[in-house]
Amino acid sequence: MKEVTIYTDGACSGNPGPGGWGAILMYNEKSKEISGAQNDTTNNIMEITAVLEALKLLKEECNVKVYSDSAYVVNAFNQGWLNNWQKNNWKTANKEPVKNRELWEELYELTNKHKVEFIKVKGHSDNEYNNRCDFLATSAIKTL
Repeated sequence: MKEVTIYTDGACSGNPGPGGWGAILMYNEKSKEISGAQNDTTNNIMEITAVLEALKLLKEECNVKVYSDSAYVVNAFNQGWLNNWQKNNWKTANKEPVKNRELWEELYELTNKHKVEFIKVKGHSDNEYNNRCDFLATSAIKTL
């Protein structure tokens, strides 16, 4: 199975406000950068969208390492939040409806097509790929 590394980031100018996302997909010596933007969105939506759009590009089952500075995204998988939300009919531990449910459902479906490991990285530090994704996301906002 192919080993793919993905770095992602989302950004928002205001929260809510115009937002952008960026991702870098790496396989062997090749890399691909993608990005996009939306008016009137949130940072969390952009963080999820970055992972979604990157995984959508994979054409076959892969082993994937997703690096993100979003605790929201990483913890949803690594701490079992997503599974609990589903068991609780898409309610949080506080019995509130899960925000961005449609995105989570789509992301869950994509992660089941691959073997995905989520890894938390520190944002705005010395990680060159995370910094590049931040640049892609903030640059995308400027295109709106």
